[in-house]
Amino acid sequence: MKKGIIFDMDGVLVDSETYYMEGTLKWMQSIGFTGTFKDVCTLIGTTMDGTYRLIEKMMDYQYTREELERINSQYFNVDHPIQYGQIMNPGLIELLNEIKDRGWKCAVCSSSPRVKIDQALKECHIDSYFDYVVSGEQFTQSKPNPEIYLHAAEMLNVDVSECLVIEDSQMGIEAGKNANMKTIGLIDRRFGLIQCSADILVDSLSDVLASIKYL
Repeated sequence: MKKGIIFDMDGVLVDSETYYMEGTLKWMQSIGFTGTFKDVCTLIGTTMDGTYRLIEKMMDYQYTREELERINSQYFNVDHPIQYGQIMNPGLIELLNEIKDRGWKCAVCSSSPRVKIDQALKECHIDSYFDYVVSGEQFTQSKPNPEIYLHAAEMLNVDVSECLVIEDSQMGIEAGKNANMKTIGLIDRRFGLIQCSADILVDSLSDVLASIKYL
């Protein structure tokens, strides 16, 4: 029986949500944002296009998309570059090794730009584990639309009924459900994420394999 395990990246493979949300709040505040950290956390799980659309709205459209992209790039790519190898989630390597030993297919489906996905996989030395990698920027519809997950299942040559999605955001979990795949939600209580629609919730990646038998 073929099985496919599909991972989201931010918040699942790497604990990057804190870095991005705290950083985004700081640079938005530097240009006049008066909202809260909770407001910024609504960006979790969106594509870059969706992120900028929300930021434009939160900034009352005082800045153009180009201006916001420039400020964001300066903060994250120049002044505070991310170090993915230092924020890999505990239990990931053990889980990937077990998936490989069982002969299951493995993919990454992330809303992040492809260049960031590749950077994360290489810096964490896990790129060889994945049979397929795909970015949400390749699609017109973003999560919770299931398009990215359906595409991954097709590329893995695994039926959706035999695919398991590991996500953390509400939109990601819903995308997995909309693709008729079983979903595991990696619990994160820091950002007010709504994860209750996942089939199973786990506290860590180390709990994933033990939970699969219940799905």
